[in-house]
Amino acid sequence: MEIGKKVSHTAHCLVLSYPAQGHLNPMLQFSKRLDHKGVKVTLVTTLSMFKTIHRASSSSIALETISDGYDEGGMANAESIQAYLDRFWQVGPQTLIELVEKMNVSGCPVDCIVYDSFLPWALDVARKFGMLGVVFLTQSCAVDSICYHAQKGLLKLPLTGNEVSLPGLPPFQPQDMPSFIYDLESYPAFFDMVVTGQFATIDKADFVLCNTFYELEKEVVDWLAKLWPLKTIGPTLPSMYLDKQLEDDKVYGFSIFEPNSEACMKWLNDREEGSVVYVSFGSLAALEAEQMEELAWALKQSGKYFLWVVRASEEAKIPKNFPEKTSEKGLMINWCPQLEVLAHEAMGCFVTHCGWNSTLEALSLGVPMVAMPQWTDQSTNAKYIMDMCRMGLKAPADEKGIVRKEAIEHCIKEILEGERGKEIKENAGKWKKLAKEAMAKGGSSDKNIEEFVANLISFK
Repeated sequence: MEIGKKVSHTAHCLVLSYPAQGHLNPMLQFSKRLDHKGVKVTLVTTLSMFKTIHRASSSSIALETISDGYDEGGMANAESIQAYLDRFWQVGPQTLIELVEKMNVSGCPVDCIVYDSFLPWALDVARKFGMLGVVFLTQSCAVDSICYHAQKGLLKLPLTGNEVSLPGLPPFQPQDMPSFIYDLESYPAFFDMVVTGQFATIDKADFVLCNTFYELEKEVVDWLAKLWPLKTIGPTLPSMYLDKQLEDDKVYGFSIFEPNSEACMKWLNDREEGSVVYVSFGSLAALEAEQMEELAWALKQSGKYFLWVVRASEEAKIPKNFPEKTSEKGLMINWCPQLEVLAHEAMGCFVTHCGWNSTLEALSLGVPMVAMPQWTDQSTNAKYIMDMCRMGLKAPADEKGIVRKEAIEHCIKEILEGERGKEIKENAGKWKKLAKEAMAKGGSSDKNIEEFVANLISFK
């Protein structure tokens, strides 16, 4: 298909996202791919999420909403995480049914619901209307497999101190596992959603889509594909950073934070190639004040240029006068256009919490990583970065769970100056090439999306 060519729509998909930036981004990018291949797409999120979104003028995907029961403020207005999820599970299905009914009578009938795996009740809605029900997994296949084994009772919990071996995966230490599996008491509401709920009905879905690419997780993809009709469709970055099949697709399009793009890029343009340490812990992670202090002094002691994203809600944890003391070397900013930053030639390494989206972005753009995982799937992603992809170093935490400044500084210098850094940069280049090939025309993920669209059209 020619770049930018308009197509007549052959089917209509609702793509339903859990209300978090890290879920909205990949599902939006997948929606753009479907649209490009001739499928009409309506992206659906909660009204509370919709009210916080800054929408790029270039975004052409239609957006509709359902209710989570907290239309003013979402989870932040709930008494607890459990209360929020309970209410969402009551209200969400009914308002999704109402949305489908509205579309069906408006002359734009829905043929398929692609739903975030965190919202398994959407499968019941799809079945009610006789539509395809398709699961979208926003985490890696490795993490999905671990959670599936836990849900089926095939992974004995609580974990003991022994090495964990699962089919298609490397041996894991318990601390390499997702936090709510390694420490069962840490996030019981999330355990119920991410482990128990997410995989309870996955076997009944018509297709299972995963935001990864085959070459990255071959063994575990092959194993899961024996259980489910699994297709890898990632990495879900804007096309202009990968295969360039989608014209002008340079940004995700929806963001809960407004980036200060001009200040970031102007500052980076004045830096030498490969000289900058970029630091960001995503849209959700909140570091302890002690950890923020250790990180701050590590950046100062490294003597490197650094660009540090510190959300407004986290600013009070910065050591007093730190910005003034480091103004010659550092730029601190509330939010920035991460893809543009990672793609900039000045980028040397990325100090990251190892959220799956950030991991895929760095991997796809060939940026070495210093891994500082915080919770949920991030420890498992860090294991892959260091031991499987070999394109980063994990900064070890002490007995208090704090990563000290010496450890962070060592990792930064090793990547930018050390012998191991040479191998890491070489591997980063290799994964960048493989990620692009997966999404390019005829690549593993592109072919999977084509096959999914063909199945959708034949079902219709």
